Amino acid sequence: IIPEKLAAGLKIKIKDSVVLVANNKDGSVNGLNFTVAGIIESILGPQGKEGYMHIKDAQSLLRMEKPEIIEIALRIKKFDKLNDVYKDLKPALAKFENKKGKPAFEIHTWEKLSPFSNIAKMIDIITVSMKIIMIAIVLISILNVMMMSVYERVREIGTMSAIGTAPGKIMSLFLAEGLSLGLISVLAGNIIGILGIYILNIYKIRYAFGRQDNLLLSPTISFSELAWVSAIVLLVSVFATLQPAYKASRMEPVDALGHV
Repeated sequence: IIPEKLAAGLKIKIKDSVVLVANNKDGSVNGLNFTVAGIIESILGPQGKEGYMHIKDAQSLLRMEKPEIIEIALRIKKFDKLNDVYKDLKPALAKFENKKGKPAFEIHTWEKLSPFSNIAKMIDIITVSMKIIMIAIVLISILNVMMMSVYERVREIGTMSAIGTAPGKIMSLFLAEGLSLGLISVLAGNIIGILGIYILNIYKIRYAFGRQDNLLLSPTISFSELAWVSAIVLLVSVFATLQPAYKASRMEPVDALGHV
């Protein structure tokens, strides 16, 4: 069974005869005739290189007299330990050599073997870009709100300064207001987001990706990332309030009271 992209490139049809050539473990070349029994759709990857044959035919092609293990897949419990495991295994397996004095084992991470690794990296870049854009929107929005708040309260600020309110106190009032805006935004955003994810999981939305149909959309909540983003939004809220708050605290009472 061969992938459809290969069949289209070589103009191969079902029941056609093909010759497969492969190197066995000793390095010699062997070739055998096979009949195409089917063509498989490339639904598991963009490269379309997956093919199948009977295990006995594979053993004959590779000249294996008895079953042998040619590949071992390792699955680790914690994904963030992948690079550590790779660094530990690589020098340990490098000690073993074959009859020709070459390394007997090769070790690769899923990122090198999977055609989806580049797609996953691109999605991560897009996700980070979206987060930066959202933080910029929050920064500009709060900055605009606080600037308008200071502009509309110029006379009140002048009155507070005239009765002896310290500039630091005035500045702290506006900082508290900005922090309150950020806190309300974080709470509202988290509630709406969690509620939206809950609704999506209830209605079980299905979609298609490429040639894969009936895929289930099952979003999850990462509370660590939720806390991280919330903290950044709060910090951005305070940072956006600094300039308007500083401007308010440095107003001269006479000029502020005379503002129309």
